[in-house]
Amino acid sequence: MPVIAVVGALWGDEGKGHLVDYLSRDAEIVVRVQGGDNAGHTVVNEHGTFRMHLVPSGIFNPRTTCLIGAGTVVNPDTLLQELGELEAAGVDTGRLLISDRAHLVFPHHRRRDELEERGRGDRPLGTTRRGIGPAYSDKAARIGVRMGDLLHRDWLHRRLQQAHAALAARLRALGEEPPPLEELIERCETWRERLKDRIVDTIPLLQAAIRRDARVVLEGQLGAMRDLDWGIYPYVTSSNTLVGYAAVGAGIPPQAIREVIGVVKAFATAVGEGPLVTEVHGELAERLRRGGPPEGWEFGATTGRPRRCGWPDGVALRHAAWLNGFTALAVTKLDVLDGLEEIRLCVGYRLPSGEVLTHVPDTPYLEQATPVYERLPGWAGPTADARRWEDLPEAARRYLQRLAQLAEAPVRYVSVGPGRDQIIEVGP
Repeated sequence: MPVIAVVGALWGDEGKGHLVDYLSRDAEIVVRVQGGDNAGHTVVNEHGTFRMHLVPSGIFNPRTTCLIGAGTVVNPDTLLQELGELEAAGVDTGRLLISDRAHLVFPHHRRRDELEERGRGDRPLGTTRRGIGPAYSDKAARIGVRMGDLLHRDWLHRRLQQAHAALAARLRALGEEPPPLEELIERCETWRERLKDRIVDTIPLLQAAIRRDARVVLEGQLGAMRDLDWGIYPYVTSSNTLVGYAAVGAGIPPQAIREVIGVVKAFATAVGEGPLVTEVHGELAERLRRGGPPEGWEFGATTGRPRRCGWPDGVALRHAAWLNGFTALAVTKLDVLDGLEEIRLCVGYRLPSGEVLTHVPDTPYLEQATPVYERLPGWAGPTADARRWEDLPEAARRYLQRLAQLAEAPVRYVSVGPGRDQIIEVGP
């Protein structure tokens, strides 16, 4: 079986966890490839409703090994809390392993994030203040501390001493005193005792699985429009969300990835700052935000902030499809559009000069752009009970086919609700 990468097509919050949970029924390994606990994947199944921040969404399959890959940054306190919640719900977490090369997120990373965001005044980036940016910054500066360092006490202390010297300078520049070095050492000792049996070199596991053609699913975080290089910079995350990074974050050769499933919500949502060209306000925004069941209400799984909502953006979808090379689409929350008389699909960005772009430009242009809409008929009937492509209203099928045209990739999965049984598999 090929390695399947599941990546977000737009601004994140597309429902990747929902799809990964579904695909994991037949997966031997699921790997979380990048990001930290700054965004969550909501999964609804027979165990309950879960908001996963670090644990891969394949954890609910008792036969699936779940790996937190080297491309992630891990806050052990968040991870331990998440594991505790899963275990309290009766979920076996013994198959959760962490790459020894994944970097640690400390409390001081969160504090730096908060101070730096506050210092941006009325032009914030909209970070979740979870310390993800500072942790990746330390990684790039080669002063980061990795999960594997916890297993080597002398080496760990040397790394902490180097990190502390840099930390002290940065925090003092922000008007804050650094935590004592002894506090960092003590915290790491606690983390080692609780996580040491889960910290492994993940390459041999993946190598063996791929060589015997086992099914491996790569789980991304956020979406293409939040990519560090190709998103709406600077309103982006601190890692690369595209499939090109998935191989790096997991530790596999790029050619091992044979399928790339782009997950796109049936309408646009975003948490945080930056341009959202198709954003709507007022009654329609509330209609989209609260259009689904309680589990589907559009509030951030990590922050609880109401998500910004808008009409679907075909230009951004085309952008993501090109960058990722989607082999298929998974369209989620189609049911939220039930009952709308008309759907407006953005197919171009109009600049103040009058020029219409059909590609995503750099952020200064994007902030000035207004949407050019194509109007499609809506559908009256509910879709939540649909279980086959043929069960969907004709207008819904036409809308999905139009998304496929724009992405130049077929729609393979359609979600009409939060349950596993509400994912429709579409044939050729």
